[in-house]
Amino acid sequence: MLFNSPLFVLGFLPLTWGGFWLTASLAGQRPALGFLLAASLIFYGWWYPPFLLILLGSISVNFTILRIMQTREHQKPWLIAGLCFNLGLLAVCKYSPLLSMSWHWALPLGISFFTFQQIMMLVDQARGQAQAGSFLDYALFVAFFPHLIAGPIVRPGEIMPQLRALAPLDQWRTKLADGAEIFLLGLGKKLVLADSFARFADPGFAAAAAGHSLSLLEAWVALLAYGLQIYFDFSGYSDMAIGLARMFGIRFPLNFKSPYQALDISDFWRRWNITLSAFLRDYLYIPLGGNRHGEAARIRNLMITMLLGGLWHGAAWKFMLWGGLHGLFLVIHGWFRQSPLRLPRAFSWAITWLAVMLAWVPFRAADMAASLDMFRGLAGLQGFFLPRLILDHLPLLHGFAEPVAVLPWLGDARTLSVIQAILLLTLGWFIALALPDIHSWGARGRAWALTSGFALTCQALLFAPFVRPFLYFQF
Repeated sequence: MLFNSPLFVLGFLPLTWGGFWLTASLAGQRPALGFLLAASLIFYGWWYPPFLLILLGSISVNFTILRIMQTREHQKPWLIAGLCFNLGLLAVCKYSPLLSMSWHWALPLGISFFTFQQIMMLVDQARGQAQAGSFLDYALFVAFFPHLIAGPIVRPGEIMPQLRALAPLDQWRTKLADGAEIFLLGLGKKLVLADSFARFADPGFAAAAAGHSLSLLEAWVALLAYGLQIYFDFSGYSDMAIGLARMFGIRFPLNFKSPYQALDISDFWRRWNITLSAFLRDYLYIPLGGNRHGEAARIRNLMITMLLGGLWHGAAWKFMLWGGLHGLFLVIHGWFRQSPLRLPRAFSWAITWLAVMLAWVPFRAADMAASLDMFRGLAGLQGFFLPRLILDHLPLLHGFAEPVAVLPWLGDARTLSVIQAILLLTLGWFIALALPDIHSWGARGRAWALTSGFALTCQALLFAPFVRPFLYFQF
């Protein structure tokens, strides 16, 4: 079940919220949490019910290990056992193709996310920073449907106390209104913006995957569109998750903060997928030693962290390449910070933005051959073409571009696709580069944004030819 489907928005969500409120009114807080857990399991099992066995098995095994750890003076052996179980389950379910195993089954939705949630719980309990509490609290912490499929990766210390102290009927109108507003803004990001950019990103990358040569304009439109698609898609999902949780009285952490406005690559990772960045830092980079043992160890730990962060996105070498590129960018940035040289803000932003955009190529492309074709197109090595009709009205471009009837891999391959792409990309990049994130807006700004885009959101929700999945569902 997808957040952006009519079934969820018009069916599951109102029934779940209404049942939660009614259960809390009639039976109290604990039964209401039980109802919310049951609804979350229905949400997860809707696509393929047998995968519920994996989710429930993972929760049960981890909870048992956590209970044993609470009664043992020496917790380390059990912590290691728990980590081996979780990482082993993730490897078998997600990475068997990469490991050249002869058998593989469909990837359980959200397994990366609910596995990381439980690893954090094991580590935090061993550190004395969190307690699992009751099975109901723990199971709901892991399976709560707003974050179950694609994050954000919420920490036990952030959520478990909220579950224990939750007062479902306290200020429920305010919670419902605030949460619904954020949810609808995120829904608009997905349906109106991200899915629109997909119309220009997908044809270009599909053409590269099929071995076709992309011209300069086609390659850049595809890449610029994908950069906006993945941003509005995943940040929109995160906003929807934050809004949904708030409707039930739970506060999730912010996951995006205008990342394309970052002035350096470290700043980018403090703004992009914030909860994953914090997880990698606190549960991988720092335990590996961080920067405490010299420059060589810092580089090693940074590269290991980013390579594994790339691998977390999927069982493919292209994701490791993407993570490795970002690791290299961070290493170079660390060297630059130690030098006396300082760049102008605009130049620093431009280098950061370009590095991030070019790294998206292997992340999105089907394979290395498609990535190389995209890079050739971006460099202009496969020609610069424009529709003849446009060149007739812009004679100054005749010396740079060659006329063609249409650009076959840009949008729907019409002459007007060029104009539509330019206008849409201008709007998208203005939003991404000039405006703050919606959580920094005041009530009036959010109300204006919601009102101005509400009709488009409803139209896309009800009349779209198909429901386009979120990009991070595949991770």
